[in-house]
Amino acid sequence: MPLDKYNAIWISHSSISDFLQCRRAYFLKNIYRDPKTNHKIKIMSPPLALGAAVHNVIDEISMLPVAQRITMSLMDRFDSAWKNFEGKRGGFLNKDTESRFKEKGREMIHRVAKNPGPIVKKAVKIKGDLPHYWFSEEDNIILCGKIDWLEYLEDDDSVNIIDFKTSKYDESPESLQLPIYYLLVKNCQTRPVTGASYWYLQRNDEPTSVKLPDEYGSYEKILDIAREIKAARQLEKFECAQGGCQYCKPYEAILKGESEFVYVDSFNSDIHIIPQTSNEDSSEIL
Repeated sequence: MPLDKYNAIWISHSSISDFLQCRRAYFLKNIYRDPKTNHKIKIMSPPLALGAAVHNVIDEISMLPVAQRITMSLMDRFDSAWKNFEGKRGGFLNKDTESRFKEKGREMIHRVAKNPGPIVKKAVKIKGDLPHYWFSEEDNIILCGKIDWLEYLEDDDSVNIIDFKTSKYDESPESLQLPIYYLLVKNCQTRPVTGASYWYLQRNDEPTSVKLPDEYGSYEKILDIAREIKAARQLEKFECAQGGCQYCKPYEAILKGESEFVYVDSFNSDIHIIPQTSNEDSSEIL
C-alpha cells in the first residue's frame, strides 16, 4: 500500500505535549473543528503573542543570507511583526498590558541585536514550510516541527540546533522538544548534528549548550507516545483524566460560547480569546 501523507497521523512537539497534558485538550486543539466554520480553534493570549512576535523576527532573518540579516534593524522588524498582535489579536484587553508585553519583546530583540552571536554566522535552512519525515511507515506516522535555527559549523561541516526561548523558565530535562528536534534535523537534512543550545532571551546574552539526546532512546520513547495517540484517535477516546483541567477548560469555554472570536489566522484557524484569563498578571506567564 503506497504511503499517503494526507491520511497519516502527524505528530509534533506541541501535539505530543497536548496529549500528555490532557487527551481532551489534544482533541480540541488538534482534531476538533467548529461545525459552523469547519475551522480548527485556537486561543490567543499575551504570552503567546509575545513568543510569536519574537519568533517571527527570528524566522524572518533565518531565511536571509548572512550579509542581509542585520541590514534592517531587528527592532524595526519586531515593531512590524508586533502589528499582527496588537489589541485583541494578541489577547490584550487594555493598552497597559500590551505595552508591558511589547517592551518585554523589545528587550529580547535588543539583547540579540547587541549580542548577535550565531545570527551573523552561516546557518542551514531546511527546505519547506514545515520540516517533516516518515517517523514510522509501518504505523503511518509523520514527525514534523519547525526548528528555530541551525548554526552551520564549518570546521566539521555539521550543524548546531539553537532554540530561542521567550520564557524565563528553563526547559525541563524531561521535555521531548530537543529529542524531537534532534530527530527532525537528523532526518530532514544531510549534515551531522554535533551540538544543541537553548537561548533564554530574557536573561542570557548567548545560547546555553545542552547535551544531545540519545537517538535510539528518543525514537523509542516518542514512538510509544505516537502509538498511544494513534490508538486514541482510532478509538475516539479523548476524555480528560480529571473531568476538566487547566489545559482543556479554556477550550471548553469556546464550545460553551464563553469566548470572543477575534479573527481567522493564516492557517485558517479561528482565533478566540477568553476575556477572564487573557490578561492574567502573574509571574508565571513570562
